[in-house]
Amino acid sequence: MDGFAAYLLTNEQAPIPTLRKLAKEGAVAEGLKVSNPSVTWPNHTTLVTGVHPDQHSVLFNGVLVRPGPGLPVKVDGQRDKGDLVAVPTLADVLHEAGYRTAGINWPCTRNSKTLDDDFPDVPQQITHSTPRLREELIALGILKDATERSFSAQSAASRDQIWTAAAVHVIEARRPNFMMFHMLVTDSTHHKYGALSPAGYNAVALVDGQLREVLRALNEAGIRERTTLFIVADHGFEKALKIVNPNVLFRKAGLLEATSVGQIVRARAQIVSEGGTALVYLTNSETRNEDAAKVREVLREAEGIAEVIGPERFAELGYPDPEKNPQMAQMVLAAKEGYAFNNSALGDELVTEVTLEQGNQGHHGYLASNPKMNAVFVAAGRGIKKGARVGVIDNIRVAPTIAHLLGVELPGARGKVLKEILE
Repeated sequence: MDGFAAYLLTNEQAPIPTLRKLAKEGAVAEGLKVSNPSVTWPNHTTLVTGVHPDQHSVLFNGVLVRPGPGLPVKVDGQRDKGDLVAVPTLADVLHEAGYRTAGINWPCTRNSKTLDDDFPDVPQQITHSTPRLREELIALGILKDATERSFSAQSAASRDQIWTAAAVHVIEARRPNFMMFHMLVTDSTHHKYGALSPAGYNAVALVDGQLREVLRALNEAGIRERTTLFIVADHGFEKALKIVNPNVLFRKAGLLEATSVGQIVRARAQIVSEGGTALVYLTNSETRNEDAAKVREVLREAEGIAEVIGPERFAELGYPDPEKNPQMAQMVLAAKEGYAFNNSALGDELVTEVTLEQGNQGHHGYLASNPKMNAVFVAAGRGIKKGARVGVIDNIRVAPTIAHLLGVELPGARGKVLKEILE
């Protein structure tokens, strides 16, 4: 459940009877501590690899592209799983062991060779879905046709319902041994209105109903009693009404050039926003030290910035070494409470205000040490101890626990099996 914060599980206003029933039947954590950066694709990848981004290499919802010295970097989401993920996933290991695998709206799976059914979370989802599944979904009327246009025309809630119907179909038709299913409407709604808003509560009610549909499908397929469910999220949510635009400062300092409509055309220094954090890229190796000093100078007392983090702290935060991984930046900026970052280079104001008419009120991407970034964790079903209650657990422990339940080893996983929740 994308963007489903741990605090929602105990919030009495959140209408989630299906999830709460599973929580009573199984195991619950106080929270799931996520990986830095606390955004979607990196944490979905951690959930199926058992390692942080310093090992699996996914830092954005895509691949960071460096065109060359002095040129702006960009994030390209139209990439295959092989371009994105640097380590084996659960699907890879299980497929090799002969298990049936499936992914519905799961990130970093485009053109995966180890998913029997794949409806990937990627630009051009329909094009990159496995042909058999795409044809079946059209025949069943779940998809209107095989075009991206008809699918992208759907609302966020409608797309969630399509993914749910696809998951139900795969369960009933194929009975996969391992399936990843990603519901997204909570994230888009929480971004716009905030997680504790009337709209946010409507979104969690929708995904709770979709979870109920998955349980119904497991019953229909006759495999509910033999199934283990992990209901998790990639990050929590924080509210912020002030937006920090460091690229504006960089433009004023001569470190960046942008057109009148805000397109960055040259950049020796540039931030790429992750929401509550921003990654600072210094693109020219010949002027890097000089540019780094200037960046620190212009940001020294900038409003909304809690700290500027250098490479000496990247290892403790689970970020890659920029000297070894070109995806990684030279600095990380952390926002103060009530602030979030934006990539804009337009205008003269470092800080702008959010309104309901313009901008997002909800944000993630803050350092994983922020408790509001903690994600939900509920496990129930086969092998799970009823009534198990644990504190905050690291999300690198989810994948090794799934591997343990399925009798395989996940090579390289850093997380330990959650034996405290197992029968």
